Amino acid sequence: MQYIMPRSAIIMAVCPANNDIANADALKLAKKADPLGERTIGVLTKIDIMDEGTNASDIIRGLVYRLKLGFIPVVCRSQKDIIQGKQIEEALLHEENFFKTHEAYQNMC
Repeated sequence: MQYIMPRSAIIMAVCPANNDIANADALKLAKKADPLGERTIGVLTKIDIMDEGTNASDIIRGLVYRLKLGFIPVVCRSQKDIIQGKQIEEALLHEENFFKTHEAYQNMC
């Protein structure tokens, strides 16, 4: 808390998109330090492994949890990718392709 309490701090709350955002510990801590969400940015990880038929578009648009700096969705390399030697450049291309081709995100990210 000592790092996120100062008003000059920008809080990066990293949350897995495949879990209920209401239960995200990072957002709970951020809310204690920044109750109005003025200096918190949300990072949604694991967006590519959400349950079939679900997406995080409402979260990204700020309809579920309001943050002035918004939410940024990301697709990270999996442990399997790392073990198999998938390079960061290749992972970035995969992430870009995911957002360009996913029905829920292609027009927003």
